[in-house]
Amino acid sequence: MSTLPFPCNALPLSDAGFQNAVTSLGVDAATVWSILSVETPGTGFLADRRPQILFERHIFHALTGGQFDATNPGVSNPTPGGYGPSGAAQYPRLAEAVALDQEAALKSASWGMGQVMGENFKVAGFPDVDTMVAAMAASEDQHLAAVVGFITSNGLQTALQNQDWAAYAHGYNGPGYAKNQYDTKLAHAYALFSAGTDVPEIPIRMAQVLLLFLGYNPQGVDGNLGAHTLTALHAFQSANSQSLTTGIDVGVVNSLAAALPPAVDLFLT
Repeated sequence: MSTLPFPCNALPLSDAGFQNAVTSLGVDAATVWSILSVETPGTGFLADRRPQILFERHIFHALTGGQFDATNPGVSNPTPGGYGPSGAAQYPRLAEAVALDQEAALKSASWGMGQVMGENFKVAGFPDVDTMVAAMAASEDQHLAAVVGFITSNGLQTALQNQDWAAYAHGYNGPGYAKNQYDTKLAHAYALFSAGTDVPEIPIRMAQVLLLFLGYNPQGVDGNLGAHTLTALHAFQSANSQSLTTGIDVGVVNSLAAALPPAVDLFLT
């Protein structure tokens, strides 16, 4: 199995990490939740604790001068697209590119909750792409910190503070943002969260992420305590001879975290 030396500790978003983002951007909590809900619904990690990625073949083409277009057109191509299935299926594509040029490959994928491109490591606050990928494998707090770094480096915090979703989406998602209705989705999410509708609770969200890692699928990571989350939690508690709880607190989160196996290095295939 091909691996890279980046341990996938995959720690869920913490209250401290979330509040750091709110403070750094000078916005309310609803704004940060809106960004996260639109960019990466759910969690920034796969169930196997690897970061969510999307490999961009046209970026790899540009970074390598097109030298692999003829031999590896699936991962090196001047035309964007050709993604194939999302999720874990992106990692074999990354592995193919890593075998050709590791640095360019890591720069050609978008990473984590905010899907920040590896080539943007510097504006996201990292000295090199390896350090960025290590952070993406470590925690969602680091994912969100990268998002904040990208936003502030590109002067987008004012648009967020003013809820100017079109200006923000143009800067964050590119000039084609309207095609995917990023601005409309952000406005809709903000209206819900600012009204107090389904606002995620960090401990519940942490538990959902950890349950997913442990093989007890809560049927979504939204920070809200629903029937599916309780069913998954009770299955875990029963399997581990623990008392069934009707809520989620720090003790529940700690018991889930303690059950995780040791982190393994980022595997590509």
